[in-house]
Amino acid sequence: MGLGPVLPLTSIENVLFFLFTVLLATAIVFLNASVFSSILLSRLLRAENRCMYMLSTCLSDVCSGVSYYYCGALDVRDSYDSPTRTFYIAPTFLGLSYMAILAAQADRYHAVASPFSYAQRMTRGRTLAVIAAYWVYAFIIVAVNNLVTVGIAKTVTGIGTFVSNIFTVVIMIGLNVRLFLIAKYQLEREPPSAERETKRASVYLIVVVAVCFLIAWLPIFLHIIVCNFTGTTCYSFRNEGTDPLRILPRLNAALTPVLYIRGCAPLRHTLLTKVWRACYKARGANSIGVEKSITPSGQAVSVVCKT
Repeated sequence: MGLGPVLPLTSIENVLFFLFTVLLATAIVFLNASVFSSILLSRLLRAENRCMYMLSTCLSDVCSGVSYYYCGALDVRDSYDSPTRTFYIAPTFLGLSYMAILAAQADRYHAVASPFSYAQRMTRGRTLAVIAAYWVYAFIIVAVNNLVTVGIAKTVTGIGTFVSNIFTVVIMIGLNVRLFLIAKYQLEREPPSAERETKRASVYLIVVVAVCFLIAWLPIFLHIIVCNFTGTTCYSFRNEGTDPLRILPRLNAALTPVLYIRGCAPLRHTLLTKVWRACYKARGANSIGVEKSITPSGQAVSVVCKT
């Protein structure tokens, strides 16, 4: 039996909601893939450790957006005992974004609070090792959850999620406050320079990203904590796509690359001049070729080659 849409397409409201889920998945994939491509195309951006965390966030969010075509647009209940589950893979991509932003916060705090120590310790290799470590850890958890029984998987995930939610939220809020104070007071004492402005911009960017992340994720974190305390089920909606607590993190996955573009001038420049402009030129060249295809072949080739 095939899967139907997230809601029966029997009313205009349901049709609009279905279109919303498809557009949201498309926006997540398009925006994150654009930022991901921009960083790969810029040697300046690839040289910065913070952009490696951006790459990690964008990659996991692209995967999350692709999975949302299934989880969000279709009638899917992504729980342990559901026949339509994703075997814990789709939620893992969201969790990877969470870990990437937390690691980026710690990275920025270390870079600004102890710049000399940071320059010596956090080499490119160590930064990539940190990123690889939490990707490997995430998929080890996926493997464990799929290899053990459902009861054990629920117990392990319940305890792990409960503990990690409390600690990571406290750490993220604490780092946010510390980073804001550093940007506001410590950096003000440094003499004006391009380096100071770069530090300030990078700190403010990660603070804004983390604040938006907490706003989107705190409702589901608190819901899970309450479920673990009371012993009730944490999956009370019809399916994944109609659960507002699970829609919010997907909205954040579309918002995060927008914040990256808005807050990082080199990234924005690369995006506009190399990624989106190149796509626009390619589309323009194709349209000219189609329009001129009714002319004699020699003239058509001449027109296309001049574009």
